[in-house]
Amino acid sequence: MRISGVYWGAACLACMRRLEDLDADALATFVAATARPGGGHGGAERHDPHLLHTLSAVQVAALVGRMDAVDAGAVMSFVASLQRPDGSFAGDAGGEIDTRFSYAALATAALLGRLEELDVDSATAYILACRNFDGGFGATPGSESHAGHVFVAVAALAVAGRLAAVDADATGRWLAERQTPSGGFNGRPQKLPDVCYSWWCCASLALLGRLAWVDANALTAFILAAQDPAIGGIADRPDDAADVYHTFFGVAALSLLGKEGLARVDPAFALPAAALDRTRVKERF
Repeated sequence: MRISGVYWGAACLACMRRLEDLDADALATFVAATARPGGGHGGAERHDPHLLHTLSAVQVAALVGRMDAVDAGAVMSFVASLQRPDGSFAGDAGGEIDTRFSYAALATAALLGRLEELDVDSATAYILACRNFDGGFGATPGSESHAGHVFVAVAALAVAGRLAAVDADATGRWLAERQTPSGGFNGRPQKLPDVCYSWWCCASLALLGRLAWVDANALTAFILAAQDPAIGGIADRPDDAADVYHTFFGVAALSLLGKEGLARVDPAFALPAAALDRTRVKERF
């Protein structure tokens, strides 16, 4: 997961306008080192390629302005090879199917300006088949609704230009109901709140035009209460250990809520506008 950790850390610094604290050349070198002969990127050097890590590699390259660290043609060959006849995507050669991989494939292709190399129609049809009666989305057709899978479904449809197919009120209502009395969001009914769902839920609501349904003050208080006063990171919930994953998604959620001093993060690509400007995706704001 190292390349994903690099993405979370670099993106968080970019949100806080401190990306210059990192060595861009060193990060570009690491991105290139994770490339595998089949065209995808692994979680670290010599690791097998996976769609999730391939997207992270492209995101890091965009953050540091070194898209040359990614072989776009080879990456797209890898991504396209994982699309199945029903429109779904496997994450890697192992064949596991999940809407996370649909999002990773579409977002990677869009960032590289090569979305047309995928069967977008069948990809979006598969994602819509994962929609449930309650307005949420699951990992596969018939799977339980989960906030993380709602995000990847909604964001993938936004990237593909098919967001109008989502019932914004029904899905927005399911997402808004994930906010707990603590102010934080959970991923499913009756689960504990977790800072990372601040992003998955708020980004989805922002894409659907329903972000105003969030109690922003309560959510902000929950995220800030999960900070570690000694090391400065953010945990999944107050009094737990901080980590880079929850730190980034907590800060990114605060960005969506308009916290002063933070760079605005795109809700579909989870990248600041300056990073998107270095890709083939036009800035969304």
